[in-house]
Amino acid sequence: MTATVSFTIDSPLGPLPTTVAYERKGAGEPLLLLHGIGHHLQAWHPVTGILAADHDVIAVDLPGFGASAPLPPGVPYTLDSIAPALGALCAALGIERPHVAGNSLGGLLALEMGRRNLVRSITALSPAGFWTEAERRYAFGTLLAMRAGARSLPVPAVRRLARSAAGRAALTGSIYARPSRRSPEDVVAETLALRHATGFEATLAAGGSVRFTHDVPDVPVTVAWGTRDRLLLRRQGVRAKQTIPGARLVRLPGCGHVPMHDDPALVARVVLDTARGASGGPIPRG
Repeated sequence: MTATVSFTIDSPLGPLPTTVAYERKGAGEPLLLLHGIGHHLQAWHPVTGILAADHDVIAVDLPGFGASAPLPPGVPYTLDSIAPALGALCAALGIERPHVAGNSLGGLLALEMGRRNLVRSITALSPAGFWTEAERRYAFGTLLAMRAGARSLPVPAVRRLARSAAGRAALTGSIYARPSRRSPEDVVAETLALRHATGFEATLAAGGSVRFTHDVPDVPVTVAWGTRDRLLLRRQGVRAKQTIPGARLVRLPGCGHVPMHDDPALVARVVLDTARGASGGPIPRG
């Protein structure tokens, strides 16, 4: 069940309140799950049950997405704002330096949190920030087209499209390798989440100049990329490995940009293996 937590974040205007929606289940070391731009915490539902067998799992709606409030007026949607806000969220939830798994924007945020020594381990699934300028323009153009479609289609039309495999592919084929496997209800929900994402434009605008260029040497890092990612092409994973030499680079065969739905068991195993590495256990190299 989704809950909310309110806390204050630092800003140029001083401490300001914000509210974030989250779901929490399981027990063990904390594991924070971060979704991508335009998505919502339900993106993690295929794997939360598996992860909760070993961890206290907290899936959040990022500020301005899902059921979370937008950032307070005057606070930009930049890494310098969001990463500390996520640290403040963890403090409000009573957790310290969680393991973090993030997808796309969430993967970039997980790496930034690691750079700031806010995490125990990082699993970054197709993280943003390792693109060339041409690749960034392509990805942003695709996202803007998805956003335009989600906002222009009447809700009854979205529901009709979601009832057929072809319609589900039209709505979500840019981010899933196997969109026909998604349930109609889930496709409608995520299309509406994209439609109503108040932080979408500001996040995309802030991301135009983002490149992640820092090593994260002090915690276990896994960078995983779907072999069928059509949004952020998998060669960006090689750049991520060059930037973070100690990271484990993992291929996710047959997976798209949001791999949690394409192969939940594989994604869960990658996350759990990375977390075990933070506790001194071996991390598989492939």
